[in-house]
Amino acid sequence: MKLETSSPGLRGNLRVPGDKSISHRSIMFGSLAKGVTKVHGILRGEDVLSTMQVFRDMGVQIEDDGQIITIQGVGFDGLKAPDKELDMGNSGTSIRLISGVLAGQDFDVVMFGDDSLSKRPMDRVTQPLSQMGVEVSGQTDRHFPPLKMHGNKNLKPIHYHLPVASAQVKSALIFAALQADGESIIIEKEKTRNHTEDMIVQFGGEIDVDDKEIRISGGQELTGQEVVVPGDISSAAFWLVAGLIVPNSKIILENVGINETRTGILDVIQTMGGKMTISQVDQVAKSATITVESSDLHGMEIAGEIIPRLIDELPIIALLATQVEGTTIIRDAEELKVKETDRIQVVADALNSMGADITPTDDGMIIKGKTVLHGANINTFGDHRIGMMAAIAALLVTDGEVQLERAEAINTSYPSFFADLKGLQDD
Repeated sequence: MKLETSSPGLRGNLRVPGDKSISHRSIMFGSLAKGVTKVHGILRGEDVLSTMQVFRDMGVQIEDDGQIITIQGVGFDGLKAPDKELDMGNSGTSIRLISGVLAGQDFDVVMFGDDSLSKRPMDRVTQPLSQMGVEVSGQTDRHFPPLKMHGNKNLKPIHYHLPVASAQVKSALIFAALQADGESIIIEKEKTRNHTEDMIVQFGGEIDVDDKEIRISGGQELTGQEVVVPGDISSAAFWLVAGLIVPNSKIILENVGINETRTGILDVIQTMGGKMTISQVDQVAKSATITVESSDLHGMEIAGEIIPRLIDELPIIALLATQVEGTTIIRDAEELKVKETDRIQVVADALNSMGADITPTDDGMIIKGKTVLHGANINTFGDHRIGMMAAIAALLVTDGEVQLERAEAINTSYPSFFADLKGLQDD
């Protein structure tokens, strides 16, 4: 598709779709709890719909009236063997977390996904699950999907040091630990998003978190709850950056999730000197209104413990860095290589083709600003965040046109993205 270029400014109020991570987990916990769970504000993107269908395939009744998702929870013991292979679509969250759910189930399953998911290694999840007594195999020694799994009703607890900073791996092991016989101890490499831990408590479970050490006992029973999903800060990130770098812009984003493990991009904006205010903070829902305006920004180094708090925002942060004064260095982000694409290389290639000056490294990028962008042909390679990054970059282009291939990938997390963009241009 041809992207719109050279925007005169973006102005207006916007509510971004529900948080994808919380949306996934609300379906999972609602299915695994006893009783009824109602979910408000869920993201109806393709990834979350994949999770929803997988639990339906395992016998969970899930209804959607267009406003509220109602789940008739069956508990861990109520899942049924599916009569077909489980389709995870493009969703790494689905296949990894549901692997942990299935770890304690005494039936055979096959989990598969699309071409992109089939290139994402699952060994970081399958190896510790195997230690707990799960029979699992994938393609090659990295366990690419399809995955074949047979769980174990007598799961062994695990004491495991995570070799990577990954909320998906951590969450998979927590789901498995909830079904194990005894206490499991999971120690993170770096603190990652804690939606799973928060939701265990919300659904009446117990979990002990002490800095990077997580202790959880098996045999717990969860109870259905009312869940309100805040706006996804990963989706809001595209408008935060657009408001900062597109001239004559002011964007007000309402009901954005500000969970402390997800707000790394806000720290980056503040350090770079962006004009940003945070108001109407809801401490219970962990949400707020965030306002940004066009700003003069400067480069910085992004590395260390902040990386897990903004890992999904790094593609759009890379675009931001092309429009600031000075050099921005991103380090310690090797996790980007095993996302929907190798986001280090794909982001660098896409933005360099538009005139940016980005040098990819083994664990990040060196980005020199401030650069003028021009037209180019960009391929998402099935990665939704590459598509949205390109659409925001196109707003700065005054020379040439931007063609986006496989734009449909954006539907994975933000089906209304282009409609929201048009709304900000029309205001």
